[in-house]
Amino acid sequence: MLTIEERLKQTFSEGGAQEIYQDIKASGDFLGFACQYAFYEDERVTRSALWGLTKAGKEELSQLQVILNEFIDQAMRTDNSSVRRLSLNIVERLEMSEDDLRTDFLDFCLDHMMDVEEFPGVQAVCMKLAYRMCKFYPELMEELKRTLEAMEIDYYKPAVKCARSRILSGKLK
Repeated sequence: MLTIEERLKQTFSEGGAQEIYQDIKASGDFLGFACQYAFYEDERVTRSALWGLTKAGKEELSQLQVILNEFIDQAMRTDNSSVRRLSLNIVERLEMSEDDLRTDFLDFCLDHMMDVEEFPGVQAVCMKLAYRMCKFYPELMEELKRTLEAMEIDYYKPAVKCARSRILSGKLK
């Protein structure tokens, strides 16, 4: 039987991600799993672990709240677009308070949401995260809205256009 690390190194599919999630759920230790595998030196292991974690429900993911900054740091430092996207998706699903606002992360999100070379999934989640951080400060929110309104929207994919539209219309919570 393969170890968890060996399973995580294999090429992964949606079914594989669901299997890893079911294993983590059975153990009940989302935090232990994340600490051991979500920041692993082998990016294949990291990507697969993150993909499994994205299958978790809100209550299950809440165990990861204590390592919010580790997910943020990983998203900002990795060159692997899959690891970046999956890390950002986990950050988006965790709670963020005014005390969690990091200007380096806000700058990262603002840069990546506008970068037409970035993958649309990363752009859209960065836009949503920038919105969540700016909500705490009216002056930042106004600046974000002006930035979104000034975007040359024709250059962006539907996921980005949708996120932008929801923010500008006030439908993003």
